Amino acid sequence: MAIRKYKPTTPGRRGSSVADFAEITRTTPEKSLVRPLHSKGGRNAHGRITARHQGGGHKRAYRLIDFRRADKDGVPAKVAHIEYDPNRT
Repeated sequence: MAIRKYKPTTPGRRGSSVADFAEITRTTPEKSLVRPLHSKGGRNAHGRITARHQGGGHKRAYRLIDFRRADKDGVPAKVAHIEYDPNRT
């Protein structure tokens, strides 16, 4: 996996780098493993702002990941492909 290094266009950007997922991910995620992720933006069920300074950012979708594998006892695990998950670092 390559590492993308940024040019120092601002003082905060100087020396920063991030993982480049272009080599290991597909262009589109597996559709059966993607659910909508509704952004709250700091608002409660009535639509009022309850947490200030929230919101913005890029639109994301939730990826279904079975971390426990509780019902797959005895089934061998096989990695089909690796996908990028915007909700995890």
